[in-house]
Amino acid sequence: MIRVFTAADIAVNQQPLPEDQLITPGVTAGEAEVDAIGHLEVGVWEHSVGSSTAVEIDEVFVIISGRGRITDASGNVVELAPGVVGVLPAGTETTWEVTEPIRKVWIVAG
Repeated sequence: MIRVFTAADIAVNQQPLPEDQLITPGVTAGEAEVDAIGHLEVGVWEHSVGSSTAVEIDEVFVIISGRGRITDASGNVVELAPGVVGVLPAGTETTWEVTEPIRKVWIVAG
């Protein structure tokens, strides 16, 4: 059976990020798993305006709204805007600088 979701309509409950991830005080983020098929999980993630750090898991994502950039520990920068597709290898240390709230669809191996 085909399942279809409108990513913009998926409810995401944002929570304050842990202190050790914050660069900008008060940044929030959240996610909602949407579905799974085989060993793949699909969900929606949001990040408020501000900056934070993360250590990534293997993930493919598509930005559906918002703007900002991701910088990795080597200084590589990816500009984020609607339609951008990215691949985050596991263990990558990133800094997220969000200038407009980001909403992305993510796919990971579960």
